[in-house]
Amino acid sequence: MKSLEELQAIKAKMKDKVVLREGSGDVRVVVGMATCGIAAGARPVLNEFVKDVSEEGLSDKVTVSQTGCIGICQYEPVVEVFEAGKEKVTYVKMTAEKAKEVVEKHLKGGKVVSQYTIGAYQA
Repeated sequence: MKSLEELQAIKAKMKDKVVLREGSGDVRVVVGMATCGIAAGARPVLNEFVKDVSEEGLSDKVTVSQTGCIGICQYEPVVEVFEAGKEKVTYVKMTAEKAKEVVEKHLKGGKVVSQYTIGAYQA
């Protein structure tokens, strides 16, 4: 780095990513990133949530983070959505495309995408 201005430009560029992973929004999206989750494709799912939450302007409301093993390896990639005052929603067998739909319908629109939840796979 050559100057303080360059450092400030890098900080501004990375701000959304830091806020998304460490923010204090009312909604938390947690992606299981243990070995089984990563092997099943959790990394593109996490990246899609981070990108879409930022692009949709939901950064002040939604925090995206990762965790270790959630304990239901056969359903990986697993994503849990925690909202204040509501029951946790567990999405299973997620893909980047499904993540995009969850951001649009659930996080932005307020409607759980029930066909991707663990309840739909156990029925």
